[in-house]
Amino acid sequence: MADQIQEGSIHFPFPYTPYSIQKDFMAELYRVLEAGKIGIFESPTGTGKSLSLICGALSWLRDFEQKKQLEEARLLTTGITPSDHSEGSPPHVSTSQWAPDAPKSTGEPDWIAQFVQKKEEKDRIDRLRDEQIKRKKREERLQQMRHNAHLKYAAKRTRQEEEEMERLLHLSKEMLAAAGSGQPDEELGREEELVLAEYESDEEKKTVSGGQEDDDEDLEEEHVTKIYYCSRTHSQLMQFVHEVQKSPFGKETRLISLGSRQNLCVNEEVKRLGSVHLINDRCLEMQKNKHEKKNKEEEKAKRRKMEIRTSCPFYNYEQMQFLRDEVLVEVKDIEQLVKLGKETQACPYYGSRFAIPSAQLVVLPYQMLLHAATRQAAGIKLQGQVVIIDEAHNLIDSITSIHSAEVSGSQLFQAHSQLSQYMERYRKLLKAKNLMYIKQILYLLEKFVTVLGGNVKQNPNTQNPSQTGTELKTINDFLFQNQIDNINLFKVQRYFEKSMISRKLFGFTKEYDAVSILPPFKEQSKLAGFQNFLQSLQPGTGAAPSSPGEDESRPPWLGSPLMQIESFLAALTTANQDGRIIVSKQGSLGQSSLRFLLLNPAVHFAQVVKECRAMIIAGGTMQPVADFREQLLECSGIGTERVIEFSCGHVIPPDNILPIVLCSGPSNQQLEFIYQKRELPQMMDEIGRILCNLCNVVPGGLVCFFPSYEYLHKVQAHWEQSGLLTRLAVKKKIFKEPNRANQVEQVLTEYSKCIKRCSQVKGVMTGALLLSVVGGKMSEGINFSDDLGRCVVMVGMPYPNIKSLELQEKMAYLDQTRPNSPGKSLIENLCMKAVNQSIGRAIRHQQDFASIVLLDQRYSRPSILAKLPGWIRDQVEIKATFGPAFAALRKFHREKSDPS
Repeated sequence: MADQIQEGSIHFPFPYTPYSIQKDFMAELYRVLEAGKIGIFESPTGTGKSLSLICGALSWLRDFEQKKQLEEARLLTTGITPSDHSEGSPPHVSTSQWAPDAPKSTGEPDWIAQFVQKKEEKDRIDRLRDEQIKRKKREERLQQMRHNAHLKYAAKRTRQEEEEMERLLHLSKEMLAAAGSGQPDEELGREEELVLAEYESDEEKKTVSGGQEDDDEDLEEEHVTKIYYCSRTHSQLMQFVHEVQKSPFGKETRLISLGSRQNLCVNEEVKRLGSVHLINDRCLEMQKNKHEKKNKEEEKAKRRKMEIRTSCPFYNYEQMQFLRDEVLVEVKDIEQLVKLGKETQACPYYGSRFAIPSAQLVVLPYQMLLHAATRQAAGIKLQGQVVIIDEAHNLIDSITSIHSAEVSGSQLFQAHSQLSQYMERYRKLLKAKNLMYIKQILYLLEKFVTVLGGNVKQNPNTQNPSQTGTELKTINDFLFQNQIDNINLFKVQRYFEKSMISRKLFGFTKEYDAVSILPPFKEQSKLAGFQNFLQSLQPGTGAAPSSPGEDESRPPWLGSPLMQIESFLAALTTANQDGRIIVSKQGSLGQSSLRFLLLNPAVHFAQVVKECRAMIIAGGTMQPVADFREQLLECSGIGTERVIEFSCGHVIPPDNILPIVLCSGPSNQQLEFIYQKRELPQMMDEIGRILCNLCNVVPGGLVCFFPSYEYLHKVQAHWEQSGLLTRLAVKKKIFKEPNRANQVEQVLTEYSKCIKRCSQVKGVMTGALLLSVVGGKMSEGINFSDDLGRCVVMVGMPYPNIKSLELQEKMAYLDQTRPNSPGKSLIENLCMKAVNQSIGRAIRHQQDFASIVLLDQRYSRPSILAKLPGWIRDQVEIKATFGPAFAALRKFHREKSDPS
């Protein structure tokens, strides 16, 4: 039964009686959205953050839509815009939204100025009427879908009839092919598909068309005010959708989930390709075949056969429109969307995009929101909309990762060889403009290989750089020193996008890998060695050609290497001060690489934050917040007056948590795990003694985090030699974080079963000890609730590698651009973010309890304590010696395990 919560004049529907911190969260969220500000919200895991976001944001959207409709109705009734009122705008109407610009003193007669003003007012009224008509039509259509079940299956029956027709056509095609040879036509059709179309630059197109713009936008459906909610993983997005379904808004909200082709494709022929690059390429190729215009009758006859073979049966406009309406009627997650796509024979990937304009809540992964090209391709328009970025503790790293690019020497060689072969094969068919750009790309590839110390005319595996090492360059230095500053990279990037040369080249290489006998032409001798050369670039393979029986052992195609190089070239168009190029020369040329490092993530984030009406950046542990303010918001031009911070406490009682900073161990060994000391035998022994003592008093599961995999392995090896590992195993069965991600689930399952078994048997062994790594597979997204995590131990402080070239450059960049936020603070902030994420794995609900032990005296520094989450910082106890710390831990766990 949903509760009706009233905070002041605001009404918040909620599925149950909320915690007081949830009420505060929703009220503050509403105020931030109403004021059009940027909010940084921190709400610890277990406090119902998702429901607070849903009910708070959708309550604001409900009220916003109601006020907007009332204002529109008043304007349509009176036919007068706010500017006609002598006393200003009517209530609740933003003058910036409705009022026309004040008449300018241009020297024109008053009657002309009045005429222009009335014309603007009339246009505004007409626009409101159009929007109202569209809204009514949409509501009627969706209402009809809700109450007329037979409509849901009418479109499906139509599609089944179309499929039967296609099957019969396909059957007749095969019969005709059997009667006469269609091989030459098919080969010719494939060849034509691989040849680049005539390319015209934007300037040429404007000249030819007289500057007329494409009017497709006029045909687009108007985007209603909506909320874009994004998170990092599909599982997090699905969990959020399930919370919406359970909320009081689950029946009335028009929600659409967006995802990648890999997650949404229902065409089994395409899905079985596996690789995301291959799926994207095949999908786009099929859409091209579906939409390709045929100007000549003879071309129609020739291509009809190929269209049946290659166009996607799920890309059907009527079926996708039906799918759009169906998902807007009832909230569905990604899996339910895919199931619906299969049932209706409609593409969920494209069908979901059709629903964006009418949706009130759009759920999407980080990449789609934070990458401009992906955002544009998906049809996402942020102007005047609300954006919520959840699980945002790694937002800066995510933006940096999305916009960074790396190419290996092997990829550069492959791309150069493939593109050279392509140009030679189709030289006579390619127009001059295409040849010019292909030669420019080949020149760039050759120069990139030269940077790594190689020669494109020789096998990369036989070439070794004269000097190995890593060098960092500014973008301008990289371009000038390699003599490529005279090439307009913006035009080259545009050519990649418009000509789709990467996909053409991919089709070319795939075609000649699949065909055993190459078509005869004068350059056959070059192509004959083409695949042998590509094979030689694969690790562990020789130059000898594969026999037909060895095809299954070939490495899978991962897409054209030119696609990766396309991303690298796009990165080179970044402003000189915002990025760096890392030239890495390794033992062989194939292993060497060029990498673009983004130093200023705000350059991409600014596009998002400036377009949207308001933004919420939320997470369970957002401390330290200074990074978000300084590196993202301030650098994006957002003033401090527009940024609101909100942090709530935990729902657990204060006595359900015991955080301790331990400064020395049982043998009075001072605990300071700096790099120079941490591998000393006495330091590793002291960790073992502390854990042995903790295993005696902590019930259930104990999770211990180490700063790195390397250090964990060294400590474990030392314990095996000293016998400490055997002592630890008496009380707790020992588990270790696996090296492979696909083994994590198995280890966690065995760890959980062991703890459950020990709690039932009540023997000498009281649970399990899990040795993990900060920033590893178990430090984020894993739930160690209740007995799975009664104690979390943090060994040392996980500072990043100060010798890292990338980190040093980032620090220097901050020193130069943000004098008030020196690079030194970056190191500390990165460390504490990792710590906060790891210790946040425990205490997941109101009745949970756990102790947190920080093994390093440096945690007692005020500057470090200030960066802990508030609900931990307020309770932390600093213990100079081990005795009092152990006594407090023993008392805490005894009382919590046996409250009586």
